[in-house]
Amino acid sequence: MEALITPSSPSLSLSKKLYSSSFSPLTTSTSPFLFPKPHKYLTQRVHTSKFGNFLDLIPENKQTPIKLDINWLDPSTKARLDVIVIGAGPAGLCLAERVARHGVRVCCIDPDPLSMWPNHYGAWVDELSCLGLDSCFDKTWPMASVHVDDYKTKYLDRPYGRINRKMLKMKLIGGCVSNGVKFHKGKVWKINHQEFESSVVCDDGNEFKASLIVDASGFASSFVEYDKPRNHGYQIAHGILAEVENHPFDLDKMLLMDWRDSHLGNEPDLRVQNSRIPTFLYAMPFDSNLVFLEETSLVSRPVLSYKEIKLRMVARLRHMGIKVKRVIESEKCLIPMGGPLPVIPQPVMGIGGTAGLAHPSTGYMVARTLALAPILADSIVECLGSTRMIRGQPLYHRVWNGLWPIERRLTREYYRFGMETLLKLDLKGTRSFFDAFFDLNPEYWHGFLSSRLSLMELAMLSLSLFGHSSNLSRFDIVTKCPVPLAKMMGNLVVESI
Repeated sequence: MEALITPSSPSLSLSKKLYSSSFSPLTTSTSPFLFPKPHKYLTQRVHTSKFGNFLDLIPENKQTPIKLDINWLDPSTKARLDVIVIGAGPAGLCLAERVARHGVRVCCIDPDPLSMWPNHYGAWVDELSCLGLDSCFDKTWPMASVHVDDYKTKYLDRPYGRINRKMLKMKLIGGCVSNGVKFHKGKVWKINHQEFESSVVCDDGNEFKASLIVDASGFASSFVEYDKPRNHGYQIAHGILAEVENHPFDLDKMLLMDWRDSHLGNEPDLRVQNSRIPTFLYAMPFDSNLVFLEETSLVSRPVLSYKEIKLRMVARLRHMGIKVKRVIESEKCLIPMGGPLPVIPQPVMGIGGTAGLAHPSTGYMVARTLALAPILADSIVECLGSTRMIRGQPLYHRVWNGLWPIERRLTREYYRFGMETLLKLDLKGTRSFFDAFFDLNPEYWHGFLSSRLSLMELAMLSLSLFGHSSNLSRFDIVTKCPVPLAKMMGNLVVESI
């Protein structure tokens, strides 16, 4: 699941599996607010075995910057800019290129615009195909699988792929260069607003002015304002790209979710905790000895501890007989999910994680942001690319409502309801939910995971899901969903007014 397992750097703004990212999961350098207090569970050291502990291995790979000539902004010229984009992740680069196509003067500011993104992105193949980005996959699998439990496996007839980070960045940054986007290497410290323009102050002392500032720097940003408590759910994962002696995965299938818990049979404490707040394994097998593995907590509030995630992963790999010889890359993914949208409108425009684009139920974001960036770009160009030069409050109103029209806000409320429901499910409830979910008409679960369903289609999905559910799931729905449902209905009414 694209967003489920794709971590990103703080300068990007996503994720993977069921997830996607602006695409950046949080890292240990982010603020205390963004790292809520984890569950207070006592954990024990996982017993050692002949397979050892991959946590003792040091990741080997060091990403090298992209070698490409880009257009650097000369601060001494005091050039007049129309748009400043903060962040050179997928969201920022895609938006900058789209806006600049129409002659709008754009500068992208990032601490290191040519650095490689550290996280692994995964996505359903059809999501990138419709964007003309088929060539940006370095590996695809014709099918995905879901282990509901030790006795039941679902096979999903929907191709899935790993995005080639270098290829995607080269494509996006190349488009920026071709369309005249300027770049500045620095970190934005402060944003100041006047009636018709704003300015950013960077850590190197340079100040740049523009009619619109777009924040694409990721979840950790503090430049986009909220007027409601940010009661996020949190998805957390630990992943490794590893060389192994062998593994049990089919090479023609990627493993979207493995909810089995037999690996915790000799770890009673971990098993009890997992029964309350379950985690699953996500795996992309590249060949018989190279595989990307990630242990993931789909959503919890407060966030499950990172230590707990790693201990469960050690136990799982040991049980599966997977001996890790080398850790090529290691990554931590933390994605805030759900919560309120930012204040709409406001002087700083958001895209990606800063705009609430992470799927509230899955964490998916990369493909969705790449699809919505052109829509936001059109709103910006309509205002700043015209002879009327619409600026100030009218500009902020158009761009924010262009990204979040009423229909999109209403469907997001439904996805938030999905997240709140998942938060209430234990391991048995979660297994029953996904057993029924992947039995739905593929149009429903495809559309749900890709944020493509209308409000009416989401309502029909709910009815179909209830019909496909086991008695246990129906009991969970009847007993655990009334409060989230009531909140959703109230929010739908408020948004509709």
